[in-house]
Amino acid sequence: MRPSVGRFGSFWACGASLGEPPAGRSRSDDADREPLYNPRLMPGPVVAYFCMEFGLHESFPIYSGGLGVLAGDFLKSAGDLGLPVVGVGLRWERGYATQRIGPDGAPVNEFPVYAPPPLTDTGVRVQVRVRGRPVECAVWRDDQHARAPLFLLEPTGREHRWITRRLYDTAPDARIAQEMLLGIGGMRALHWLGLPVRSYHFNEGHAVFAGIEAIASGMATGLAFEDAWSAARLRLAFTTHTPVPAGNEVHEIAQLRRLGASCELSDAELAAVGGSPFSMTVAGLRLAGRANAVSELHARTAQAMWAGVSHAAPIVAITNGVHAGSWQDARVRAAYPDPDRVQVAHAAMKAELGELVAARCGVQLDPEPLWIGLARRAAGYKRNDLILRDPERLGELIDDGRVRLIFSGKAHPDDPHGARMVATLAQAARAHPGRIVFIENYDMGVGRVLTRGCDVWLNTPVRPLEASGTSGMKAMMNGVLHLSVPDGWWPEACEHGRNGWSIGDGREGDDADARDLVELHRLIREEVLPAYADSGRWAQMMVRAIETTQERFSSHRMARDYFSKLYCWEDAVARPREPEPQR
Repeated sequence: MRPSVGRFGSFWACGASLGEPPAGRSRSDDADREPLYNPRLMPGPVVAYFCMEFGLHESFPIYSGGLGVLAGDFLKSAGDLGLPVVGVGLRWERGYATQRIGPDGAPVNEFPVYAPPPLTDTGVRVQVRVRGRPVECAVWRDDQHARAPLFLLEPTGREHRWITRRLYDTAPDARIAQEMLLGIGGMRALHWLGLPVRSYHFNEGHAVFAGIEAIASGMATGLAFEDAWSAARLRLAFTTHTPVPAGNEVHEIAQLRRLGASCELSDAELAAVGGSPFSMTVAGLRLAGRANAVSELHARTAQAMWAGVSHAAPIVAITNGVHAGSWQDARVRAAYPDPDRVQVAHAAMKAELGELVAARCGVQLDPEPLWIGLARRAAGYKRNDLILRDPERLGELIDDGRVRLIFSGKAHPDDPHGARMVATLAQAARAHPGRIVFIENYDMGVGRVLTRGCDVWLNTPVRPLEASGTSGMKAMMNGVLHLSVPDGWWPEACEHGRNGWSIGDGREGDDADARDLVELHRLIREEVLPAYADSGRWAQMMVRAIETTQERFSSHRMARDYFSKLYCWEDAVARPREPEPQR
């Protein structure tokens, strides 16, 4: 059975007069409801930005880590700049895990129901058939966190909330069903919202079923599969992230068909897009007309990694950035570029981090030593525990009182390797009280205080597996110096000895762990600590760190790059607005 006109049409309508909705989709009957799309506020065509997670604020836990925070920062910058962007995501009932350290030292995950911020019910209802059953979804609008609208889908029936119970659920069928609501449901929602979408941007592969829906929609108008695919590519863009194979999802085509993700395309047609088994990343690259990697090094890595994929979009480099209004402390912004004032601001932020450590860990940290911070998702390639792996050198570093280590981070709830890494960090804190601390239940709020209050920000991934990394950008915007393996964004920014330090020369290989461990400890002893002892030099380095990052590695720059390099909107002009209030 081929797709029928009555079931599809969202991708091709583009905000034209929609008439009565076909079966399975509906608008609100409430004539008094506030119009959702107001062309006076956002005239002309828009970009629809799809992402499985959005990190907007820690009080709204519909994110897990860097991918979601990047998406949230992009929406904030698009809104600040007046760029025509709307976000599309899911309203997670329990969000991501709350992760505590249990009595045995291992992380314990809980998924409490949270109170969402006030969300506007758009009145739009869409249906997606999952496992042969219609799943009706409400479409909410978030008005609290970014000036660019964010639309979130959520099943209306409790019997279907298993799909959006928690982010990245690994229960059988849950992940594909989540991606169906995001992609297929998101496309249908945009249609019935009346938004004139010109470009569709998939942030990672989770949304690629939107592209399958677009092809099926074109076929419903009479186009052949190949022609519908080619036409869809003109309006689709894709961002690839992780170069780690485990981070690139694959599914059996029979599984997609059983759940309903095929949109009635044949097995051969699905395989032409995503291969067999069906790779979400391969599909993203073949559906998009243009694709981007998230740093210059990552672009070279991704180009090599996916070189064997026929008909893939060209991959260009658009380095990630962070939203300065959310991550750079207002006191630093006001103090820059005066070195003395920057130091005063930093001392206040360091004291605030000390207060957080005292409240959360029961430890009073001496503010005089060098505070080195590291906080991110716990994954093997990130090597969060690298500095701990040589007990003798570690003892020399922390026992003489010159250095304190502050860790935080979360493991994916279903990742036993990440859980062991978190346990290792927590155990180190217990073994070295007052010299090493671990702040449990890492979230955006903890990250904000850490990236402002530490003296040095540490990053030790296995090169070239860190696609970008943005925590170091946030730290440097606050005058915190970066000490990192030259991976992700850091080769573009590092001025060794001026705004931070590079751990090693970028050589890769099986001996990287041993080499990087030796070089890390050498750098701290021979270069970082002497610089810290020279207050005048350190203050100048702080100013240089801010200067390096606050424009070049901002999400404002990234948003403009998306429009010029990924969407190729030559007619898109940013309309400056007042800066977004400090968050």
